[in-house]
Amino acid sequence: MPNLAALHPQVVHFVVALIVVGVLFRWLALAGRGTWLSPAALTLVVLGTAASLVAVRSGVDAHGPVERVPGARSAVVEHEEWGERARNAFLVLLVLEVVATTLAARQLGAARAAGAAAAVAGLISIGVLYKAGEAGGDLVYNYAGGVGIRSGDPADVNRLLIAAAHHQANLDRQQGRPEDAAAILANVADRFPDHLELQLARVDSLVSDRKDPSAALVRLDAIRIPTDDTRMRIRAGLLRSSALAASGDVTAARQVLETLKAEFPTNAQIQRRLAEIGQAGR
Repeated sequence: MPNLAALHPQVVHFVVALIVVGVLFRWLALAGRGTWLSPAALTLVVLGTAASLVAVRSGVDAHGPVERVPGARSAVVEHEEWGERARNAFLVLLVLEVVATTLAARQLGAARAAGAAAAVAGLISIGVLYKAGEAGGDLVYNYAGGVGIRSGDPADVNRLLIAAAHHQANLDRQQGRPEDAAAILANVADRFPDHLELQLARVDSLVSDRKDPSAALVRLDAIRIPTDDTRMRIRAGLLRSSALAASGDVTAARQVLETLKAEFPTNAQIQRRLAEIGQAGR
């Protein structure tokens, strides 16, 4: 059987959309808004339930590598359990929808009661679906479950490592550990010497975390900034100005900013930094 792990994020969104709209249509049908709403609700629930079967299967296919992440197993298990509960709730809902739609088509007296049962079951199903989604969000955003490995492309794992280093460095700074922030950025920057933004982040860290503007200028001189990359040119220029100012050469820092301003006269960052330099020089 094919491995459906890579399809899991896409399929679960279909489940949410189809089931929620299907339940909405059932409630509208119960309110007597249109005879077409009952069969429409059934159709959407059929499609949503079918999608939930694929979602559960793709989730099972995806859980192995995620479960092996240290500390993530409990989150994986919780998401799987709620996903299976949601699938089961949809199967019950589907049976009730078939009954309600069949009775309504035949104009039988029990049609309204069956429709009400389907409507209530739909709300319960959405509640279970919400819990499954909440557990999935917890797994992805709190444990990085599946992040970086879904496509099988090693570059995605590299991006995950860079993002983790960025966030950890910010957290270290917030907790008063600038040296730790500098160390983790330096470590990852050494691993990816051709990553321009990462190298500039390391320069920034040398100035702000390690208070070593001289080392920052040496690093900056070794970085090749593409002439057609406006954003990186401005960032590198601002970093150079900051490093020069931190080393005590305010005049050189101002000259760098003036050169940048001549080339990019409307850039707010350059203008703000010039104002700060001017105030500092008074």
